[in-house]
Amino acid sequence: MLLDGLNHVAVLTADTDRLHAFYGEVFGATVAHEERKPGFRFSIVDIGPHTELNVFEVDGNGESARQTPMLGRGRLDHLGLQAASLEAFEEIRSRLLARGACDEFVTDFGPVLSLFFRDPDGLEAEVCVPNPDGVPGRYNPPGTPAARYVT
Repeated sequence: MLLDGLNHVAVLTADTDRLHAFYGEVFGATVAHEERKPGFRFSIVDIGPHTELNVFEVDGNGESARQTPMLGRGRLDHLGLQAASLEAFEEIRSRLLARGACDEFVTDFGPVLSLFFRDPDGLEAEVCVPNPDGVPGRYNPPGTPAARYVT
């Protein structure tokens, strides 16, 4: 098996503080990283040994208020799969490239390397793996190329 489980689920919220408090108080989750820009807030909430919630709060985005019955809620924003190893990540990347499901770009987010792809239904997802070149405590913004994959 090339995957080692789920890395993260990306969710939208109207109140990041409330969400942090809920997951912290109920599950003992901790906020590992947070970024703020005008009209935008992003955080990484650790909910397991290698599983996170990627929490987005975006001014004017009302999607988090849509509460419809099960199976009528639409799709998630995206999900992140956890590669079992760097070698597995590279094999998955090769297979996705062969299918035209991704481009060659690998993002260096700091603690993880990430490859975005689209599944046959058009759902965007990503494969993540611990970054062997990462610097502890350093987080990089989206669009940061992973040096080991730049040609």
